[in-house]
Amino acid sequence: MWRGLVPAALACALPLHAQELTLTPPLDCDPAAACYIQQYVDTDPGPGARDFTCGSLSYDGHKGTDFALPSRAMMEEGVDVVAAAPGLVRATRDGMADRPAGSGAGSDVTGRECGNGVVLNHGDGWETQYCHMKLGSIAVIEGAAVTAGQRLGQVGLSGQTAFPHVHLSVRRDGEVVDPFDPGGEARCGGPADETLWSDPPAYRPGGIIAAGFSDAVPDYDAIKAGTAARDLGPDAPVVLWAYLFGARAGDVLKLSLAGADGPILVQDVTLDRTQAQLFRAVGKRAPQGGWPRGRVTGTATLLRDGRPVDQVEVDSALD
Repeated sequence: MWRGLVPAALACALPLHAQELTLTPPLDCDPAAACYIQQYVDTDPGPGARDFTCGSLSYDGHKGTDFALPSRAMMEEGVDVVAAAPGLVRATRDGMADRPAGSGAGSDVTGRECGNGVVLNHGDGWETQYCHMKLGSIAVIEGAAVTAGQRLGQVGLSGQTAFPHVHLSVRRDGEVVDPFDPGGEARCGGPADETLWSDPPAYRPGGIIAAGFSDAVPDYDAIKAGTAARDLGPDAPVVLWAYLFGARAGDVLKLSLAGADGPILVQDVTLDRTQAQLFRAVGKRAPQGGWPRGRVTGTATLLRDGRPVDQVEVDSALD
């Protein structure tokens, strides 16, 4: 259960006359590089779901912004969750295991969907909540004052989640506020005129989380774990895989392989449905006598309406 309330004397130290909250990203990780935003606040008042641009990066009733890591391996190495704004620690929870929701006995998280986390009070009715943190990583105590960027814990896999991320909820007077569109005035296809971010993270309408080589189509769990990449052998098949987020029905994933003697394979894969995460792979058996020695290059390009959304290139030695 959540523990602790901010004592009245400490609450008086908060900026009670602040009219707005200014936020910085809640991860010690660059959202334009390895980390990415998987989902945003659901702005659809009905049973559907849409993000603040009217895109598909949300789900029905989602009340926060999910800053995600590309793999469980990165989570295990340790990525800090930091305070998005100065405030006082109102509550914390720790002690929940890091594992995908629904996996194994004792995995029921009813009433504890947030997992391990922290709630900060910023005054004037504002608060932020940080969910799904790593077991044993909570680094603050109830009632403590924190500064923006101060470590609260680490990204984990606790609570109701299938991938490592920190879910950031922003609330004012108990009501959910979308930090990308606090006034609810964003137009479809474009950003809001005002946000709560000091430097708004760029919106990515989907993309490629990771890509790599293997000698067989990898297991999806290995891709999510960050352990799917393999060294290539001269006599083994060459498989190129790509791990995606925010794909939409009708998107095309172009996968191409090239070796020392030129192109090996080019294949367009049309995606038949909208999915939060997925992977696709293509490959080719080694020719008689094996692959020519040298470098092999793989390129994954996500296309939407014929235009590139994202592209990743990887290479490896064939020795």
